[in-house]
Amino acid sequence: MIIDSLDNSSFYEKLNPLFKKAFDFLRETNLTSLENGRIELQGDDLFLIISDSSLKQKEDAKLEVHNQYIDIQVPVTKQESYGWSARSSLTHAIHEFDQEKDIQFFYDPVDSYFNLPPKHFVIFFPQDAHAPCIGEGVVKKIVVKVRNLE
Repeated sequence: MIIDSLDNSSFYEKLNPLFKKAFDFLRETNLTSLENGRIELQGDDLFLIISDSSLKQKEDAKLEVHNQYIDIQVPVTKQESYGWSARSSLTHAIHEFDQEKDIQFFYDPVDSYFNLPPKHFVIFFPQDAHAPCIGEGVVKKIVVKVRNLE
């Protein structure tokens, strides 16, 4: 997991060949003006999902993991809180991994929490279990799905 400001995103572009295109878009676009939906930057290898997400209490947020995609998450309109745990520590799956949706949820407790303000991002790799959308109210957010090329 990586947490930083969009101003520093160029430091991470070498971690995946698709990161530069993703971060260029995030830095050069008025994020508040984006309509909810999907924007393809490079087909199914690199796309954004823009949504107004209802925030929930910590105890209602379930850990999730992905295999095919790395998530770059950016809250746009307000701070969002997240939970994090190492995927390797999870033992209580809610269901089997859904290959089609590239997701699996877990009942395991969260190891740590952090807050992410607008103009900042978090990168969740496949080894990171994360519980997004913690807080009160609704947040406009962007989830960039980046094909895991490893």
